[in-house]
Amino acid sequence: MKASVYSCHPELVEGWSKFILQRWVIMKPGHDYYVYIVECGDDSYYIGVTNDLERRMWEHNTGYDPGGYTFDRRPVQLKYFEHYTDVNQAITREKQLKGWSRKKKQALFRENWDELKRLSKSSASRQDSNNASTNSA
Repeated sequence: MKASVYSCHPELVEGWSKFILQRWVIMKPGHDYYVYIVECGDDSYYIGVTNDLERRMWEHNTGYDPGGYTFDRRPVQLKYFEHYTDVNQAITREKQLKGWSRKKKQALFRENWDELKRLSKSSASRQDSNNASTNSA
Protein backbone atom coordinates (compact mmCIF):
# COMPACT_ATOMS: atom_id res chain seq x y z
CA MET A 1 0.00 0.00 0.00
CA LYS A 2 2.75 2.46 0.89
CA ALA A 3 4.68 1.63 -2.29
CA SER A 4 1.70 2.76 -4.38
CA VAL A 5 1.73 6.16 -2.66
CA TYR A 6 5.42 6.58 -3.48
CA SER A 7 5.01 5.44 -7.07
CA CYS A 8 2.22 8.00 -7.52
CA HIS A 9 4.42 10.71 -6.00
CA PRO A 10 8.01 10.03 -7.07
CA GLU A 11 9.04 13.49 -5.86
CA LEU A 12 8.57 12.19 -2.30
CA VAL A 13 11.47 9.76 -2.65
CA GLU A 14 14.13 12.13 -3.95
CA GLY A 15 17.08 13.35 -1.91
CA TRP A 16 16.91 13.24 1.88
CA SER A 17 13.17 12.53 1.77
CA LYS A 18 14.00 9.09 0.38
CA PHE A 19 16.30 8.47 3.36
CA ILE A 20 13.57 9.44 5.86
CA LEU A 21 10.86 7.45 4.06
CA GLN A 22 13.04 4.33 3.94
CA ARG A 23 13.47 4.52 7.71
CA TRP A 24 9.74 5.11 8.29
CA VAL A 25 8.63 2.21 6.09
CA ILE A 26 11.14 -0.16 7.74
CA MET A 27 9.99 0.59 11.32
CA LYS A 28 7.16 -1.88 11.90
CA PRO A 29 5.51 -2.91 15.20
CA GLY A 30 6.64 -6.23 16.69
CA HIS A 31 10.19 -6.18 15.34
CA ASP A 32 13.59 -5.39 16.86
CA TYR A 33 14.45 -1.76 17.54
CA TYR A 34 17.41 -0.20 19.25
CA VAL A 35 17.78 3.13 20.98
CA TYR A 36 21.46 3.95 20.85
CA ILE A 37 23.94 6.61 21.87
CA VAL A 38 27.17 7.22 20.01
CA GLU A 39 30.02 9.48 20.97
CA CYS A 40 31.15 11.56 18.03
CA GLY A 41 34.69 12.59 17.12
CA ASP A 42 34.03 16.05 18.59
CA ASP A 43 32.97 14.44 21.95
CA SER A 44 29.28 15.25 21.43
CA TYR A 45 26.63 12.55 21.72
CA TYR A 46 24.11 11.48 19.12
CA ILE A 47 21.01 9.52 20.10
CA GLY A 48 18.89 7.61 17.60
CA VAL A 49 16.57 4.68 16.92
CA THR A 50 17.23 1.93 14.39
CA ASN A 51 16.09 -1.56 13.51
CA ASP A 52 19.63 -2.64 12.57
CA LEU A 53 22.33 -1.42 14.91
CA GLU A 54 25.28 -2.81 12.96
CA ARG A 55 24.08 -1.23 9.70
CA ARG A 56 23.40 2.08 11.45
CA MET A 57 26.91 2.23 12.93
CA TRP A 58 28.29 1.56 9.46
CA GLU A 59 26.13 4.38 8.05
CA HIS A 60 27.33 6.82 10.71
CA ASN A 61 31.00 5.95 10.22
CA THR A 62 31.00 5.92 6.42
CA GLY A 63 29.08 9.17 6.02
CA TYR A 64 26.04 7.55 4.40
CA ASP A 65 23.93 10.67 5.03
CA PRO A 66 25.89 13.83 4.12
CA GLY A 67 23.20 16.00 5.76
CA GLY A 68 23.23 14.08 9.03
CA TYR A 69 24.53 15.29 12.39
CA THR A 70 27.37 12.78 12.54
CA PHE A 71 28.67 13.31 8.99
CA ASP A 72 31.22 15.98 10.00
CA ARG A 73 31.73 14.44 13.45
CA ARG A 74 33.16 11.06 12.46
CA PRO A 75 34.28 8.65 13.66
CA VAL A 76 31.51 7.69 16.05
CA GLN A 77 31.75 5.09 18.78
CA LEU A 78 28.79 3.18 20.19
CA LYS A 79 28.52 3.95 23.90
CA TYR A 80 25.15 2.46 24.82
CA PHE A 81 22.06 0.78 23.40
CA GLU A 82 18.74 -0.69 24.52
CA HIS A 83 16.56 -3.23 22.72
CA TYR A 84 12.80 -2.79 22.14
CA THR A 85 10.16 -4.70 20.19
CA ASP A 86 7.75 -1.74 20.09
CA VAL A 87 8.90 1.19 17.95
CA ASN A 88 6.75 3.65 19.92
CA GLN A 89 8.45 2.68 23.19
CA ALA A 90 11.83 3.07 21.50
CA ILE A 91 10.94 6.54 20.24
CA THR A 92 9.66 7.56 23.68
CA ARG A 93 12.92 6.40 25.27
CA GLU A 94 14.97 8.21 22.61
CA LYS A 95 13.18 11.46 23.42
CA GLN A 96 13.72 10.90 27.14
CA LEU A 97 17.46 10.31 26.72
CA LYS A 98 17.80 13.38 24.51
CA GLY A 99 16.56 15.44 27.46
CA TRP A 100 19.22 14.10 29.81
CA SER A 101 22.36 15.97 30.81
CA ARG A 102 25.75 14.82 29.62
CA LYS A 103 26.64 13.65 33.14
CA LYS A 104 23.47 11.60 33.38
CA LYS A 105 24.23 9.90 30.04
CA GLN A 106 27.75 9.13 31.23
CA ALA A 107 26.39 7.57 34.43
CA LEU A 108 24.15 5.41 32.23
CA PHE A 109 27.16 4.27 30.15
CA ARG A 110 28.97 3.26 33.35
CA GLU A 111 25.80 1.62 34.72
CA ASN A 112 26.29 3.74 37.83
CA TRP A 113 22.71 3.55 39.10
CA ASP A 114 23.43 5.48 42.33
CA GLU A 115 24.88 8.40 40.37
CA LEU A 116 22.01 8.24 37.90
CA LYS A 117 19.51 8.44 40.78
CA ARG A 118 21.40 11.35 42.36
CA LEU A 119 21.50 13.26 39.07
CA SER A 120 17.80 12.59 38.52
CA LYS A 121 16.96 13.98 41.98
CA SER A 122 19.10 17.09 41.46
CA SER A 123 17.48 17.62 38.07
CA ALA A 124 14.00 17.28 39.60
CA SER A 125 14.81 19.72 42.41
CA ARG A 126 16.10 22.29 39.87
CA GLN A 127 12.84 21.94 37.94
CA ASP A 128 10.81 22.37 41.14
CA SER A 129 12.70 25.54 42.08
CA ASN A 130 12.32 26.92 38.54
CA ASN A 131 8.57 26.25 38.65
CA ALA A 132 8.30 27.90 42.08
CA SER A 133 10.10 31.05 40.93
CA THR A 134 7.98 31.20 37.77
CA ASN A 135 4.74 30.73 39.69
CA SER A 136 5.59 33.40 42.31
CA ALA A 137 6.33 36.13 39.76
